[in-house]
Amino acid sequence: MISLAHIIVDDNEALEKAIKRFKRMVEKEGIIREYKKREYYEKPSTILNRKKKAMQRKLLKKTRKGKSDF
Repeated sequence: MISLAHIIVDDNEALEKAIKRFKRMVEKEGIIREYKKREYYEKPSTILNRKKKAMQRKLLKKTRKGKSDF
Protein backbone atom coordinates (compact mmCIF):
# COMPACT_ATOMS: atom_id res chain seq x y z
CA MET A 1 0.00 0.00 0.00
CA ILE A 2 1.31 3.39 -0.92
CA SER A 3 0.83 6.13 1.63
CA LEU A 4 1.12 9.75 0.70
CA ALA A 5 2.80 12.07 3.14
CA HIS A 6 1.30 15.51 3.48
CA ILE A 7 1.80 18.43 5.80
CA ILE A 8 -0.17 21.54 6.55
CA VAL A 9 1.89 24.72 6.30
CA ASP A 10 0.92 27.60 8.55
CA ASP A 11 0.93 31.14 7.17
CA ASN A 12 3.70 32.24 9.51
CA GLU A 13 5.87 29.10 9.04
CA ALA A 14 9.03 29.37 6.98
CA LEU A 15 9.01 27.37 3.76
CA GLU A 16 12.40 25.81 4.50
CA LYS A 17 11.13 24.55 7.84
CA ALA A 18 8.05 23.05 6.20
CA ILE A 19 10.18 21.32 3.56
CA LYS A 20 12.46 19.90 6.26
CA ARG A 21 9.41 18.64 8.17
CA PHE A 22 8.05 17.03 4.98
CA LYS A 23 11.39 15.30 4.27
CA ARG A 24 11.49 13.89 7.79
CA MET A 25 7.96 12.56 7.41
CA VAL A 26 8.75 10.94 4.06
CA GLU A 27 11.88 9.34 5.53
CA LYS A 28 10.00 8.09 8.59
CA GLU A 29 7.27 6.49 6.48
CA GLY A 30 9.87 4.84 4.22
CA ILE A 31 8.39 6.17 1.00
CA ILE A 32 11.74 6.73 -0.74
CA ARG A 33 13.03 3.30 0.32
CA GLU A 34 9.85 1.67 -0.99
CA TYR A 35 10.08 3.57 -4.27
CA LYS A 36 13.68 2.49 -4.83
CA LYS A 37 12.76 -1.11 -4.01
CA ARG A 38 9.93 -1.10 -6.56
CA GLU A 39 11.69 0.98 -9.22
CA TYR A 40 12.62 -2.12 -11.23
CA TYR A 41 11.01 -5.53 -11.44
CA GLU A 42 12.85 -8.16 -9.45
CA LYS A 43 12.16 -11.84 -10.08
CA PRO A 44 10.89 -13.81 -7.10
CA SER A 45 13.95 -16.08 -7.24
CA THR A 46 16.24 -13.05 -7.08
CA ILE A 47 14.35 -11.73 -4.05
CA LEU A 48 14.69 -15.12 -2.35
CA ASN A 49 18.43 -15.30 -3.09
CA ARG A 50 18.97 -11.77 -1.78
CA LYS A 51 17.10 -12.56 1.44
CA LYS A 52 19.05 -15.82 1.93
CA LYS A 53 22.38 -14.03 1.47
CA ALA A 54 21.33 -11.32 3.92
CA MET A 55 20.38 -13.97 6.48
CA GLN A 56 23.73 -15.73 6.00
CA ARG A 57 25.61 -12.45 6.52
CA LYS A 58 23.57 -11.76 9.63
CA LEU A 59 24.26 -15.22 11.08
CA LEU A 60 27.96 -15.00 10.23
CA LYS A 61 28.19 -11.62 11.95
CA LYS A 62 26.36 -13.00 14.98
CA THR A 63 28.68 -16.03 15.26
CA ARG A 64 31.76 -13.81 14.93
CA LYS A 65 30.47 -11.57 17.66
CA GLY A 66 29.71 -14.57 19.89
CA LYS A 67 33.23 -16.01 19.53
CA SER A 68 34.91 -12.75 20.55
CA ASP A 69 33.08 -12.77 23.90
CA PHE A 70 35.17 -15.66 25.26
